[in-house]
Amino acid sequence: QVQLVESGGGLVQAGGSLRLSCAASGRTSTNHAMGWFRQAPGKEREFVAAVDWSGAYTGYADSVKGRFTISRDNAKNTVHLQMNRLKPEDTAVYYCAAKFHSLSYYPYEYNKWGQGTQVTVSS
Repeated sequence: QVQLVESGGGLVQAGGSLRLSCAASGRTSTNHAMGWFRQAPGKEREFVAAVDWSGAYTGYADSVKGRFTISRDNAKNTVHLQMNRLKPEDTAVYYCAAKFHSLSYYPYEYNKWGQGTQVTVSS
């Protein structure tokens, strides 16, 4: 079984930065696209960013373009989300997810999820 574990969440002041990490364990390979999604209380889960299996192609939600950067380190079986210029509306539980091979913006196409890490941005 493959497990995804997010870390790096916490409390940060608006305008600050935070770096999330997602570590994969178990039976894994480099041939997975990875995505970050977030969900605030009472809100639907929304796409944040994704990176394909090679790391060459990325996609971002309009709300985070220019502020967030997704990257991966296949040697360490990790994916990161660097979040800069954070806003209170970025407050949510952030989830790491995986799917086979190609990048996707759609949560229903991901079949493995982490437990989430809380990000709270204060004003």
